[in-house]
This record gives sequence, structure tokens and C-alpha cells, in this order.
Amino acid sequence: MTVTTPTTAELTAIYTDLHAHPELGFAEHRTAGIVAERLHAWGYDVHEGIGGTGVVGVLTNGAGPRVLLRADMDGLPVTERTGLPYASTGTATTPEGRESGTMHACGHDVHVTCLLGAAAALAERRGEWAGTLVVLFQPAEEVGEGARRMVADGLYDRIGVVPDVVLGQHVMPLPVGVVSLTSGTAMAAADSMRITLHGSGGHGSSPEATVDPVVMAAAAVLRLQGIVSREVGATESAVVTVGSVQAGTQANVIPDRAELLVNVRTFDAGVRERVLAAIRRIVDAEAAASGAPKPPEYASVAAFNLTTNDAAASARTRAALERALADERPRVEAAGGRPLLVSLPPLPGSEDVGDLATAAGAPLVYWFLGGFDAALFEGFDPAAATGMGGLPDGVAPNHSPFFAPVPEPTLDLGVATLVAAAREWLA
Repeated sequence: MTVTTPTTAELTAIYTDLHAHPELGFAEHRTAGIVAERLHAWGYDVHEGIGGTGVVGVLTNGAGPRVLLRADMDGLPVTERTGLPYASTGTATTPEGRESGTMHACGHDVHVTCLLGAAAALAERRGEWAGTLVVLFQPAEEVGEGARRMVADGLYDRIGVVPDVVLGQHVMPLPVGVVSLTSGTAMAAADSMRITLHGSGGHGSSPEATVDPVVMAAAAVLRLQGIVSREVGATESAVVTVGSVQAGTQANVIPDRAELLVNVRTFDAGVRERVLAAIRRIVDAEAAASGAPKPPEYASVAAFNLTTNDAAASARTRAALERALADERPRVEAAGGRPLLVSLPPLPGSEDVGDLATAAGAPLVYWFLGGFDAALFEGFDPAAATGMGGLPDGVAPNHSPFFAPVPEPTLDLGVATLVAAAREWLA
């Protein structure tokens, strides 16, 4: 079987097609179909429908190490505003029943394209390595359930391989040519919850005859802001965000319930436990102070563990990434950038890729790939950008409706880094 690595033009065509057709978590049927079709054509043993829409390709090439490369596939319920000719115009119904625009606002289209390119390149050059290569395309990273559900669906038993190392990357608002690999804690733990506050509804003209959940919710929201400032120490770190407050439908009707969506980010297990307990304590107390007819209800929406890179595995992979960037220097410089391998501070964003490594008992190495026009960063220190804020004008963060990586040379660089990292671990 003859396999040819996709050209730059072919990679761009794959990327723009995926970008124009984002799919929400566990609904990535079209994307999964494209992935499976290509892996079949390149000689991979393909396993579909793992954890819902997950696709895994296995390429056995003699005795040797077992290496897993991972990409996530899902888009976000965001209406795109990039103005790109290949911008998404699609809509979808969220699990909560809300109609929304859809967008690859976090770069998962880049991830899928790069992993497809790497899968083809490694299949084409299989005479240069030995071992077993696993390429895993994961659903529903954005809700923190995709990796967990693939594992629960018997992932490693179904594919017949337990990897020795798990590798992956994420495109970020950094200059193209910049790669960041941080040993140890790389990304925060995250907990999202839905809190339902119960009141007693009635006419807006007679609040004394009600228990107003809107006032209850407002008091809780304000009080929650004191957790980080008064219960988290100066040498610790946490973020508590109330991202949604929903209550009532009419100005003259006091509703009987209010709903809060709360998100927590932490870098320490003890701080995580303390902050989550404080949220319940405060909300319960506000409900009691308001005379709520019954206690608040709590439901987990998403939970991400810390993303922690193994120190020894990161050092080994870092050397491979340095070689890849050196090889790609002409391409990067032609685009006005410069290849640079850095170690940024832990990112407050979150990932579930670590669940795949934990289930395998294998080390994780996860790095960040710059994907934005280097000219926009002129005079800007990449180390000043966390990936979520402090960015120069014209550079949108992940999850923004304006998030728009440049396809070239981002895609070629992403393929090169994945191939180099995999080759480092394969015999």
C-alpha cells in the first residue's frame, strides 16, 4: 500500500472543510467519518464508535514501544464572527435545548488536521520506525467527558493496545513557530456546576408574600466573589466565575427558582476541595437566610483534572521538538516568525487528555502550538501571553468568536511536531 503525506494545500483543504462544519461534543459524526475513511485508506486498523463518536487507528509495525497521539474533534456552541471565507454558518441544539451557532473556536479542527497529517506521514515512513502507533480522535473534550467515556467504553481492551506514552498538542494564540512545553502542572483543574435555588413565586407587586430567588441568587453571586479574596492564600491560586444567571420571564412575576452556572479553576487538590466546599457553604447559607422552602440543588456540569506532564517524558520529548523546530526554521522564517521552544507558566484553561494517560498508567506529554500571524506579536514577549489574556491587538483567545489561527505554516508545523515526538518514542 502506497501512502503519501498530504501536501500543504491538501492539509489546508482538510482544515477549512472541518472549520466550516463544526460539530458539538458526542455529535461529531461527520468529522469521525472523515477520519475513519482516511485511516482505512492508509492501512490503519480502525476502531469506530468508542465512547460514542471516538475513532482510533492502530498501526502495528513490528516489535517496539506503543505510542498514542491524541486529537480532540468537537466544536463549541459559539456563533462565528471571524469573517473568514470558510467560516462556519451552522447551528445546533445544545444538550440544554438551546439553539446556537457552532464554531471551532478552540482549534480542534487544527488538531484533527495535524494528527491526520502525522498519521499519513508515519504510515508513509514506516520503514524508519518500529512499534505500535495509536492515533486517537476524541469526542467532547469541551465538556470534559470525551476521554472519560472512551476509557469507560473499554478503549484499551477494544483496540488491544495499552500505550507506553500519551502525546498531544493544542493550538494557542501564540506566534506561529512558538511551541511551549511545561514540565509538571501544565493546565488547571476545572469544575463547572449548575446550582438551582428554590423560592416561592408570586406577583411582583407583593414580594412580601414570596421568597424571591432572584434576590437570593444576587446575594449568592456577590458573596461567592469573596472566596478567592478571603479564603485562598496569597501563595495559592483559584478562579471562581459565575458565568450564567437564569431566573424568571416577566418583570411583574417573581419566579419560584433561579439557576447559577459556576466555574472553578484550581492548581492544587487541597485548594480545589476547599473552594468547592466554600461554594456550597455560602449558597446554602444564603438560601437559609432568605427562608428558602428547600435547600439548593447542585449538579456537576463538567469536571477536569489537572493536566500534568511527566518530567522525564517531557525532557525526552522536548529534545525532539527542538529538532523539529530547527528543521522547520525556513518555513517559520518565511512566514515572518522564528522557531522558539519555551515553557510558559501553567495555563488556567483545562483539558481531559490526562484521563487517557491515567487510565493507561502512562506518562503524559502535552504541549502548546503557536498558530497566529507572527507580525501581530511584533515587540511582544510570548512569555507574557497565558493563552487566555494579555494578548496583542488582533489576536483572539480560545473560545472567542474571533479565534482564527492561520492555516500556514501552522498545519505543517503541527504535523512536524507530532511526527517528531512520536518518532522519539518509537524504536
